[in-house]
Amino acid sequence: QVQMVESGGGLVQAGGSLRLSCAASGRSFSVYDMGWFRQSPGMEREFVAAVRWSGTIYYAESVKGRFTFSRDDAKNTVYLQMSDLKPDDTGVYFCATVSVPYSTTPLPSTSAYDYWGQGTQVTVSA
Repeated sequence: QVQMVESGGGLVQAGGSLRLSCAASGRSFSVYDMGWFRQSPGMEREFVAAVRWSGTIYYAESVKGRFTFSRDDAKNTVYLQMSDLKPDDTGVYFCATVSVPYSTTPLPSTSAYDYWGQGTQVTVSA
């Protein structure tokens, strides 16, 4: 059974940094797309970043240049390094993966993903 567990969230001042981790288990993830999303109260879950199985990385425009997505296939873990954080970055951050290897489904869509973690809270104070 595929499981995703996020960690690394917390409270940080604007301009600060956090590093989120997502440990995946249940299979090898090297040929599966993985993504990060976030959700604020009353808002829809929104795309943050994703990595295609090929290694290509995609970012939402709002985080480009500030967030860095990386993956360690040997550890079945992905990371989201977040810098220059802003209050608008506040939310619950989720990692997710797909059920089909070598997928070509558009990565920014939540419907592309089949497995989700429980989320980790990130709060950025002004």
